[in-house]
Amino acid sequence: MSQKDHEHTVNLLAILILSRGKCGLSKCITRYVVGMATADLMGIVFAVVLEQINNIYASFLLITPICTVTLVLRLATMDCSVWLTVAFTFDRCIAICSQKLREQYCTERIATVVIAIVGAGSCARCVPFYFKVDPFAIINNVPWRCISKPEYFTSVVWKAYQLFNGIITPLLPIGLMLSSNALTVSHIIAAYGVRRALQNSSQNQKDPEAQNRRKSIILLFALSANFILLWIPFIVYTMNWQVQNYFYTDRYLSTPTYMLQQFGLMLQFLCTCTNTCIYTQSQRKFREELKNGLKYLFTLNGRLYT
Repeated sequence: MSQKDHEHTVNLLAILILSRGKCGLSKCITRYVVGMATADLMGIVFAVVLEQINNIYASFLLITPICTVTLVLRLATMDCSVWLTVAFTFDRCIAICSQKLREQYCTERIATVVIAIVGAGSCARCVPFYFKVDPFAIINNVPWRCISKPEYFTSVVWKAYQLFNGIITPLLPIGLMLSSNALTVSHIIAAYGVRRALQNSSQNQKDPEAQNRRKSIILLFALSANFILLWIPFIVYTMNWQVQNYFYTDRYLSTPTYMLQQFGLMLQFLCTCTNTCIYTQSQRKFREELKNGLKYLFTLNGRLYT
């Protein structure tokens, strides 16, 4: 099974299992995780599946207006996935650090509103990319393929927009995630210190609350480190070559810039499944639901065929 198949499988399983609402997660958390998994799945569809269909079958998807819309949707879903991860991190920060705000903010309704705003904002922010494309060729009055306009590489406006994009995604999300996680971890450590000071039991006795807080810290660090490490090559690439080269020629194939670009894009696609995988696999009830699903997939009413 290829990386693309694994990414599809992870996100699809997460959506199906979490949507049943039997994983012991709050409705707020379920909304965010399902939203992230859905955005990730759509990103793989637009970035990988449709591209492979284009390359293999040379279908109508290569017509310039359709190919341009696909480009915009690919960028929008990637942006949406990033900002939903930030929104989820901020939600968990509020839930842990402020009981008063938690009752007002960490609700299913607020989560739905945030997901809708992030989705609409990501689509709106990527719309300008629709106007950066010209047809590569016109055959029988039909424009085919997409190529960047010459002014895209020279215009001050486009350069400013590219700089804005680099700040919005991923530099600003990384900063917000690090800030939220630092606040969350400091609150957990402080609360743990107060709890230990108030405890009258022996230090050798197991403390379930301490174990839960330790797991929360590990999970937060895992999600943040995964996101940052997988985006670092892309950040380095954009710092060395501001404008992405979507249409390659042979002269790029052996250059370090091209290889760094491809490595960064590969890790971006990988990031579309790892966050969901890390969070869901860390939940015991999710693992149980996954086992039950696999059990009924290969058995009849939970009984093995004989």
